[in-house]
Amino acid sequence: MLATDHLDHTDVHDAHEAAGRPRPPGLAGTPEDKAMLRAAADLTRDITRARPEIYWPDMLVSAVLGYGALALAIRTAISGGSGLVVLALGVFAALALYRALLFIHELTHIHRDALPGFRFVWNLLVGIPVLMPSFMYEGVHSLHHSRIRYGTVEDPEYLPLALMKPWSLPVFTLTALLLPVGLLLRSAVLVPLGVIVPPLRTLVWERASSLSINPSFRRRKPEGAFARMVFWQELGATLWAWTVLGWSATHGWLPLEIAIGVIALAALLNQVRTLVAHLWENEGDQMTVTGQYLDSVNVPPPGVWGGIWAPVGLRYHALHHLLPSMPYHSLGECHRRLRAHLGMGSTYEKANYPGLFPLLARLVRSTMGARA
Repeated sequence: MLATDHLDHTDVHDAHEAAGRPRPPGLAGTPEDKAMLRAAADLTRDITRARPEIYWPDMLVSAVLGYGALALAIRTAISGGSGLVVLALGVFAALALYRALLFIHELTHIHRDALPGFRFVWNLLVGIPVLMPSFMYEGVHSLHHSRIRYGTVEDPEYLPLALMKPWSLPVFTLTALLLPVGLLLRSAVLVPLGVIVPPLRTLVWERASSLSINPSFRRRKPEGAFARMVFWQELGATLWAWTVLGWSATHGWLPLEIAIGVIALAALLNQVRTLVAHLWENEGDQMTVTGQYLDSVNVPPPGVWGGIWAPVGLRYHALHHLLPSMPYHSLGECHRRLRAHLGMGSTYEKANYPGLFPLLARLVRSTMGARA
């Protein structure tokens, strides 16, 4: 979906004025910057193709490096090697697997025919071994990009974190450490039990089958070809979980413990990235696309760390909300073209930030102000 798709509809701001209602408060009341939306589409039409020569090596190398470092960490720990070496290898494995895992985001946006075999291979090498198959994001993340759902109670990926209590931030962040254990419990126990206990199957699907942060979100039952894909991915994840647990029970639990630690670290890093993906200032109102953009965050170069903690194009998260189907490898060029065309004083520039820590500090200050 390109930015011009939004221009064919009356925006939220126009609808409020037509009905004689006042604008919603904050960013929800932002009118559309149609010049920015049109420029985003017109200036980037030639770089919208997903390039397999970039996707495949990037994903495969990230996975191989991640698993290789994890294997070395396990081998070093079993042989009684240095704890610092194990830690360094574990951190490297977490960073590499984090990058490989984030291709799940690309799978939700690229056309199903754009990269033949990519979804299958990603699930085989990354999604199922980490117990996070692509169905857990596909069909969910698209709701976050809906013009009428973003920032509302129907958005699975939105919470008004900036308006919540200060203690909510560490709780939100640290719960990510429980993710690998939760995924193991889900695939090894809850999904198989759900086959013979239909109410449990319904509960697991609605509440524990999507990578969402909104506790009010309930996932709808899958249908058609998507339901068949879910079945095979669930079967693969369950068989893998049983294999891992069976092997660990007979050969020792240390490898699994190290693997859980590595995935937990990757999940923690992703949760920190999520904290600064948006400003989280909307209280449930529908927003214009421009409002969504301004509630989102770009952390462009010259900073180099953004490509590590927000890889696979996610350092351009605000730009991604303007051009959701733009492949990750084109977002840097999109950013350069739009900044040059629109200028430093434009609406586009207002979503660009210098780095992770200033954004975290802003979020903390917002929650401190929300205590009253």
